[in-house]
Amino acid sequence: MKIEELLIKHENLKLKPYKDTKGILTIGVGRNLEDNGISEDEAMYLLENDIKRVEQELREIFPDFDELPKNVKMVLIDMDFNLGKSRFLQFKKMIQAVKERDWERMIEEMKNSRWCRQVKSRCYDDAKLIEELLTIQT
Repeated sequence: MKIEELLIKHENLKLKPYKDTKGILTIGVGRNLEDNGISEDEAMYLLENDIKRVEQELREIFPDFDELPKNVKMVLIDMDFNLGKSRFLQFKKMIQAVKERDWERMIEEMKNSRWCRQVKSRCYDDAKLIEELLTIQT
């Protein structure tokens, strides 16, 4: 038996955070998140996996996602990452603007949303990325 198997047998493998028998927030195979947290390498590994998941969600919405301009892809990833797919899908007019390559309307739909009023600088940073694309195209 490997040490990993023994630890999993005794600790269990939990893929979502839970409180252990002492009430300590834990994940995985007994990882005490309150005292140990995660390393920067682990955080970056999780982030890369999350980005891959979000990109796959966006490919379902935009079949030509990989052909979109880099700045548009970055904004869509940032929004979906922040909102989650179900809330992202509520941006119907913005999604249609992206499909029509209407970047001005995309910006307008982003800025005229409750999301933008809530996240403020994130929205304006994203809008600037799209505005840069408009500058390049003119």
